[in-house]
Amino acid sequence: MNSQNLAFTAHDGDLKSGSSECTDAVYTQALGYFSSLSAPAGFTPGDNDWVDCDRTAGYSSLAQLDKERQLFFSTTFTLGHHRLHQQVQSTPPCLGVSDNVPCVENRRWSVGGVTYATLNIQGPCNNLCDVSPDPNEYAARNQADIVWMQQTFAYAQAHHSAAIMFISQADPGFDATGATRGPVRDPETLAETDGLPDGFQEFLLALRDQVIAFKKPVAYVHGDSHLLPHRQALAGFPGTRFGKLHARRDLRRPSGKWYQ
Repeated sequence: MNSQNLAFTAHDGDLKSGSSECTDAVYTQALGYFSSLSAPAGFTPGDNDWVDCDRTAGYSSLAQLDKERQLFFSTTFTLGHHRLHQQVQSTPPCLGVSDNVPCVENRRWSVGGVTYATLNIQGPCNNLCDVSPDPNEYAARNQADIVWMQQTFAYAQAHHSAAIMFISQADPGFDATGATRGPVRDPETLAETDGLPDGFQEFLLALRDQVIAFKKPVAYVHGDSHLLPHRQALAGFPGTRFGKLHARRDLRRPSGKWYQ
């Protein structure tokens, strides 16, 4: 990567496997990797980094998320040798171990006329399932994510951005295909139809409203994918210019249906 002329990089979560221990070495090693990159390096946490830590005795998902916030998000800049200044979410609050805390992992920046934003949205059900679901943590973070997403559209409009890219760990699912490990849902109501806890519908409904009003390309890049190159996917809503596309497709192509 350092041999390329990169404007920046963005890691969309999962520093390790979901079944391995959440040792301090996992996070410090990752910080070393980020620090070794020449270009600015963005990052958003993944479920393997904190949500799944409850699977192993002695670890708390909230404690691990607090650790990530302190280690990777202690400044208003990206990681990497050369750094970009980022806008950081301060309100509404997320939850930490002992109290409300700012959702400092949610970031926003612009490069080349495009606005980028990270969102702490976690697979497979946004912390509403697995061994230790936490509906209180989910509710606070979900509201923060919705606000950050809406503010990102407002920022992009005010600054005449040509497009927006959102980066998160989770594939929230956008239709009934389930093609990329995401939840299966009704493409009209966006309600999950596979019987699992739905940690995404409220966010997706709010996102759809914003996408339709924005009238410019919007990409949603996530880490929960085995089918597209580099664990990235672009997805969207029927009837908008946010079609479901491979990473190299032209996002300006009008979409009256899903594009594969």
